[in-house]
Amino acid sequence: MKKKIKPLGPYSQYIYRNHTLYSSGQIAICPETNDLIDTNIYDETHQIMKNIKEILMSENLDFENIVKTTIFVVDISCYDIVNEVYKSYFKNRFPARETVEVKGLPANANIEISFIAHKWKI
Repeated sequence: MKKKIKPLGPYSQYIYRNHTLYSSGQIAICPETNDLIDTNIYDETHQIMKNIKEILMSENLDFENIVKTTIFVVDISCYDIVNEVYKSYFKNRFPARETVEVKGLPANANIEISFIAHKWKI
């Protein structure tokens, strides 16, 4: 990654083992400032997806390697906006996924996304 995001707690941003990358939940932290981007759900989702891209690239992976995601949102009425942004990052296929409405997220974020990616070609 160009600049690693500082975790908000005692955890790793991701772990890469046996050709599989397991991410912690990603919120819309700007890597340059470590500030939360929370102007709106559209921008927040884009920042998360950009951060996910950086994580993937750091292990020579891309969005095609993602096999599973979990999306947590504090307001399920934002579902369509999140989907609009989310789908723009995938080209050929979508991973398995669930979206869950939650009461709250770290740093008062409105959305958090975790994922699992697998390196197909070794």
